[in-house]
Amino acid sequence: MHRDGRAFAHKSSSQQELPMSRAYNFAAGPAALPEPVLRQVQAELLEWDGVRASVAEISHRSPEFMRVATEAEADLRRLLSIPGDYAVLFLSGGATTQQALVALNFAAPGQVADYVVSGHWGKVAIKQAKDYVRANVAASGEAGGFRDIPQAAEWKLSKDAAYVHMTANETIHGVEFRPEWGALPETGDVPLVADFSSSIASEPLDVSRYGVVYAGAQKNLGPVGVTVVIVRRDLLERAGQPRADIFNYASHANAGSMLNTPPSFNWYLAGLVFKWMLAEGGVEEFARRSAEKARLLYAAIDGSDGFYRNEVAPGVRSRMNVPFFLRDDALTAAFLAGAKDAGLLALKGHRVLGGIRASLYNAMPVDGVRALADFMQDFRKRHG
Repeated sequence: MHRDGRAFAHKSSSQQELPMSRAYNFAAGPAALPEPVLRQVQAELLEWDGVRASVAEISHRSPEFMRVATEAEADLRRLLSIPGDYAVLFLSGGATTQQALVALNFAAPGQVADYVVSGHWGKVAIKQAKDYVRANVAASGEAGGFRDIPQAAEWKLSKDAAYVHMTANETIHGVEFRPEWGALPETGDVPLVADFSSSIASEPLDVSRYGVVYAGAQKNLGPVGVTVVIVRRDLLERAGQPRADIFNYASHANAGSMLNTPPSFNWYLAGLVFKWMLAEGGVEEFARRSAEKARLLYAAIDGSDGFYRNEVAPGVRSRMNVPFFLRDDALTAAFLAGAKDAGLLALKGHRVLGGIRASLYNAMPVDGVRALADFMQDFRKRHG
């Protein structure tokens, strides 16, 4: 608005006529954000915290934003029970960037690094690192179409590996390391590095089991554009490989994630999501909700007499991303159109698999999954 209060933004006639009507957003990422957080951002966007400017406009080194950064780290540490001997970084970019930086920071040039490939993003992780390490595929579910994860006893780990990399949850293929799968193998002095982008903060996490945990924020933690890296401090002392300072995790840690201008607005918004999650009951509560949402959706699939099918082995079915298919693929377009009309958005499957995919991240309420299950039942009655 102008300082005299006059609006300057143009609205089309359709925008002026239609009231706001938020739908249930099942997008895989960028994904739904909690509505209370969005409303707070909306209220604070023009003038924030008494500084007479937007939080998106102020210096990242101002006292006001430094408080945002400090509180966000403290809240995330509380949310995930992060031990004190781990550094927490808020960095630009996404998880794919970290896949390259992990190799540059923690492996000597050409050193072997083990990769457990449980889906598409596990393959991408190797692609990003292959110029810096000798990537050993310690285990892969590709032969079975990534419908299962090889058991730990089958992993072919290298004794001299720089690290072992795994993807905790695969957003495309819908497989996740679950307790039913079993325990992760002991890797000794070789640190376990895990991409937790699509399942972080959805249940308690023993951070001490890992050397590095990284997660793009745009699924469970906040908006696209900021990535959280949780790294054991002793690993920051590794020489790694020649790299520019901006690619050095230790330099970012020493600078409080402000080695360069950070994605400050994204950091602020992620901090609000952390506070929301804590106020809602923390990871224990979201674990309960995640279990309930997954139960509802898988029951709708499994109880459909084959009209819908999920091809993932039951012991590794993802709670976060549920791909499924209709018995008659010709009905997929009608399903997606009907779902959209019913206020159920972004259910189209990834181009790698096709079909349908519902992402059930923390911001998705249980009622949204109930609405999807009800629509699925109705659609089956009409087309089965």
